[in-house]
Amino acid sequence: MDDGPLSPDLAIGSFTDHGPWVVEPESMTWRPDVDRRREQARAEYPRWMETGRLPPLGRLVRVVGRVGSALALWGVGARRKGAPYSRRDLSRRLRIAFGHLGPTYIKLGQIVSGGEGLFPEELVAEFKLLRDRVPPESFADVRRVVELELGRSLDDVFASFERTPIAAASIAQVHAARLRTGEDVVVKVQRPQIARLVREDIEAMSWLAPHLIGRIPVAALANPPALIELFAETIVEELDFRLEAQNMLDIARVLAETEQRATIVPRPHPTLVTRRVLVMERLDGIPWDDVQAMRAAGVDTEAVLHAGLVSFMEGAMLYGVFHGDLHGGNLMVRPDGRTVLMDFGITGRLDETKRMAFLMLLLGATNGDTMAQLGALRDLGAFPADTDLQSVFRDLGLDRTIDPTTLSADELVHELQDLTKKLLAYGARAPKELMLFVKNMMFLDGAIGRLAPDLDILGEIQQVHTEIALRHGARLAAELGLDPEVANQFDIEAIKAAMGVPGVERLTYRDVQERREVVRKRFEEKRKRA
Repeated sequence: MDDGPLSPDLAIGSFTDHGPWVVEPESMTWRPDVDRRREQARAEYPRWMETGRLPPLGRLVRVVGRVGSALALWGVGARRKGAPYSRRDLSRRLRIAFGHLGPTYIKLGQIVSGGEGLFPEELVAEFKLLRDRVPPESFADVRRVVELELGRSLDDVFASFERTPIAAASIAQVHAARLRTGEDVVVKVQRPQIARLVREDIEAMSWLAPHLIGRIPVAALANPPALIELFAETIVEELDFRLEAQNMLDIARVLAETEQRATIVPRPHPTLVTRRVLVMERLDGIPWDDVQAMRAAGVDTEAVLHAGLVSFMEGAMLYGVFHGDLHGGNLMVRPDGRTVLMDFGITGRLDETKRMAFLMLLLGATNGDTMAQLGALRDLGAFPADTDLQSVFRDLGLDRTIDPTTLSADELVHELQDLTKKLLAYGARAPKELMLFVKNMMFLDGAIGRLAPDLDILGEIQQVHTEIALRHGARLAAELGLDPEVANQFDIEAIKAAMGVPGVERLTYRDVQERREVVRKRFEEKRKRA
């Protein structure tokens, strides 16, 4: 721990105790008009998706060629061998095609790879291989982008600049550097021409997606046009690093105001931020997936997990702002147990109407009110506004409690197929913010297995609810117009029913894995019989 007085910007953000500079938002030269720029970005992507005109023909031909070849080879081969072999083969061929099609498609694959529970497991497993398959840009190209954006030579700004990137992702890559003024920083540099390529690719995707409806089994749940719309809405803000820098300040502020100092955010530089370059404080830590190193450093991994759950929930519930892309590459843990959040290109933002709907969704989950949850999902955009919720409740059989481990393989398949068919019939879709939230919860679910495999999940859910209710229950009840006692009710039996574990008193991650293995084996038995 550094000596000396704490940095004054800790009053407005959850940062390190002593920073390389002090964050003063009003004096940051890149911040004017950032809200207007965000609105412009959101208004831009629908134009990319207009299907009334042909997209760039060269790009379309390449996409159709790659995807078409993947589908054709699957169609004459593995398609006839039945699931899940057929799904694995198709997922592999699509992953290879996406890799050849370049950064935009790799980014789409990376987003799908974080959708465990939302997309077929074969597709998720294959697309995870795209996370580290992006070759870096040449240093000459990196230098050119930095100098064009900052309006100065690299040597005028930086005393040193590592030629080899720390990480190379689909949109940008990150280099370690030291400023002429002595501060150690990291520099995020956007790939040359990526904005044009993303626009052209989304135009091509949008034209192609309607022709894939019903033709790709692994995409049946995803609904290709809806998935492309979700992808476009997500990626458009990543193309302007000034928006990402503002996301950093906003999430740091939320963490400070909720007193969640166990999670910290790097400071963006006061002046060295442009559309394609983002200079920020350099922070080090233990990789999220290196649990052994955490424990060797004396880090309480259960406390790390609990702090992450609470801060994530509070940001969404109280402020409608949360990091939208939690995964192992975006998190580090410092020896003092604090978690460093990184990469704020994808950030969930709920307007006030959606935040209220989100609160109702969580409230309905904790007190077992299924109709309230359906209404909240409708208000979040998961169902059309005129949906008859009573019909949804009845048709989906939401009055039933089903333990999947008690079903045969044939019954499991029938339940899933029936549910999928009914949801699609009601026009169900995955709104961006809801999908980001669910994707993060899936990541945190997996984190329990690594950081706290013997943690009682039911007890942890109740503890998180109790902590948030004690700290914020009165405010949340007032916002919802409910009696605090009603708003803060917690029905553990309803939680168990939703998780398909009625009658269980304690549930660890190991228990969950055993139950999932039972389900997997039953699907495998059905495949062998087929």
